Amino acid sequence: MKEKQINIKSILGKYAIYVVFLVMFVASIFMSENFIKLSNLINILVQVSPILIIACGETMVIIAGMTDLSPGAVMAVAGCVGIGVTIQTGNAFVGMIVSILLGVLCGLVNGIAVSRFRIPPFIATLAVMNIARGAAYVYTDGKTIYNIGDFAFFGQGSILGIKAPIVFMVVITVVSYVILKHTKFGRYLYAVGGNEYAAIASGINTKRIKLTAYLILGGFSGFAGVVLCSRINSGLPSVGLNYEFDAIIGAIIGGTSFSGGIGSMGGTVIGCLIIALLNNMMNLMNVQSYWQSIVKGIVIMLAVGIDMAKRKE
Repeated sequence: MKEKQINIKSILGKYAIYVVFLVMFVASIFMSENFIKLSNLINILVQVSPILIIACGETMVIIAGMTDLSPGAVMAVAGCVGIGVTIQTGNAFVGMIVSILLGVLCGLVNGIAVSRFRIPPFIATLAVMNIARGAAYVYTDGKTIYNIGDFAFFGQGSILGIKAPIVFMVVITVVSYVILKHTKFGRYLYAVGGNEYAAIASGINTKRIKLTAYLILGGFSGFAGVVLCSRINSGLPSVGLNYEFDAIIGAIIGGTSFSGGIGSMGGTVIGCLIIALLNNMMNLMNVQSYWQSIVKGIVIMLAVGIDMAKRKE
């Protein structure tokens, strides 16, 4: 009987996040007749796409026992520079590549600071966040860049009849799932986050694993900036503000442990969709942005609190 109770508890814990998502989805249908419209559902997926893209990288970083506060700012500078390059070269693909490379560069700085110089991830990525945000304002001179031309495809175009941001989001999520589930690097991420000293004793180059995780997140952040800036049809230096927190919340809600060593890409997807539903519900109900910030803050505390409670069991 005791074993059966334990199994039931384990099953409930494993699938609770999916039940929460289903309940929120059904509740949204009753709260607003506009929610279930196809245009609104597509809009939710398009809006969550840049968040989920960086959440995929953030999940890897958190599983390895670290965190990154810079993705939102990296999105801003990468998106603005990408648009600027597109305007100068007339080639949106070149602009997109430059954005991704700039994101990777920011990830490299984070990775070196954390893995080589052993600067705490919170401090290192906070510094890069400020540098990247400042760089975005310097590059644009504090102004908005308009007339983005073909760059708009990445956020407004379609691929085989499906909105481009949704396609990019799905592809990056699948690739991230494969990395975590079916590669040596993915297994090493869990090992480093679970017990770094044991990982070192096993011959794992933990510095390289940490650096690679930050490089991936940096590249994802750069591309997320491309998607977001092209969707809003402008290069805005203030864009992406607090997106990293939505990504982190999504990962934690989805079961990724803030202490490292635990997490899944499937959980992150559901967690980000829950955040997207929450945002959409509040928008449809005309909840003021100030109250939305309060709600998100409460969700962060609850998510981390629940995670810490699980770790103590």
